[in-house]
Amino acid sequence: MGMKVMKFGGTSVGSPDRMKNVVSLITASGEPTFIVLSAMSGTTNSLVEVADYLYKKNPEGANEVINNLEKKYAKHVDELLSTATYRDKTRSFLTEEFNYLRSFTKDLFTSFEEKTIVAQGEVISTNMLVNYLQEIGVKAVLLNALDFMRTDKNNEPDMAFIRENLTRLMDENQGYQIYITQGFICKNAYGETDNLLRGGSDYTASLVGAALPADEIQIWTDIDGMHNNDPRVVDKTEAVRQLNFEEAAELAYFGAKILHPTCVQPAKYAGIPVRLKNTMDPDAEGTIINNDVLHGKIKAIAAKEKITAIKIKSSRMLLATGFLRKVFEIFESYQTPIDMIVTSEVGVSMSIDNDSHLNEIVDELKKYGTVTVDTDMCIVCVVGDLDWNNVGFETLVTDAMKNIPVRMISYGGSNYNISFLIKEEDKQRALQSLSDTLFKA
Repeated sequence: MGMKVMKFGGTSVGSPDRMKNVVSLITASGEPTFIVLSAMSGTTNSLVEVADYLYKKNPEGANEVINNLEKKYAKHVDELLSTATYRDKTRSFLTEEFNYLRSFTKDLFTSFEEKTIVAQGEVISTNMLVNYLQEIGVKAVLLNALDFMRTDKNNEPDMAFIRENLTRLMDENQGYQIYITQGFICKNAYGETDNLLRGGSDYTASLVGAALPADEIQIWTDIDGMHNNDPRVVDKTEAVRQLNFEEAAELAYFGAKILHPTCVQPAKYAGIPVRLKNTMDPDAEGTIINNDVLHGKIKAIAAKEKITAIKIKSSRMLLATGFLRKVFEIFESYQTPIDMIVTSEVGVSMSIDNDSHLNEIVDELKKYGTVTVDTDMCIVCVVGDLDWNNVGFETLVTDAMKNIPVRMISYGGSNYNISFLIKEEDKQRALQSLSDTLFKA
């Protein structure tokens, strides 16, 4: 029997009560379980603020934030722990932690120190939780993420290192019911404290799950799985029960906030299912992401805002070879990825979501043709089994969009996605119309 990995985000461990709630979830099965924990919600923001004051050479401001955070944690200890032994143990740990944070207000401050400061939120939450578990008699052990979670020189996870060192730590700590580690934080290739930027703690859980290997990776948040549309703007959305890894990545990329597109990759390659669960409603089924494909089924709709569309028209250049390469090289030189692209005889249209180099890109594109730019656009994507052999799907989808002005359509680049570029102001109407047409009861 393999092990489950359970990851809990900041709101799930946001207060001592929530922490106790998490403990009842992780101990319910009595099976050995591996827990990945985020910092308590709000803590990382405070630590970023501390770093900000130190960059601005204002140690007084930094100390004030540290003192307020220390007071907050002193209250947390009293609420979480009930015996003098464990309260004292946790208090002395916190005193050391906050003195350590204060030590940064005296030294030269660089981005290396900032990463160390920001990592302390997870260090604190995992220590508090393991102390509480031990206090109530659960056999629990804390494994320091910095002992096995490492990135290589390209800032990508060093899978061989992670597997080897996590396996060693598990061998050295056999027989525990609960294993806990910090999400988000790691060491880089040079042995400095760093973090897994994209997807943070979810990425940690996926990497741990792949390295163990686990039977299942559970990501616990405060929403009931991945919804079939944006519940903030659309009526009557529902949780999607099952997604293929590709579908989940498309949805995550196009705006479903619950997951970061890169963070499930290790699980996908290891073939380990990822389940999205709701801490506030643990009995809800949530969403399972695996390699299964439900043929002929449209699963969900997502939208990505703040998109800029760029069109370049050229009567003389387009038929010449090398035109597209020149266009792509301009985007590449400004490190600006392209989301959607549509080409025709006389022009090429592209959309980008990072407009920090828009003016320079447009200036360079003008060498090759007439350039027009549309801002405040939005990509709406429909995700599911959209293989071109599934006759009639694209008609159904375009029919739902018949009253919405569409600037670009992309279909066929992936078997799991049809995308439309529309004005941001039409987003709510488009999402509602798609839901009404595609998910009619």
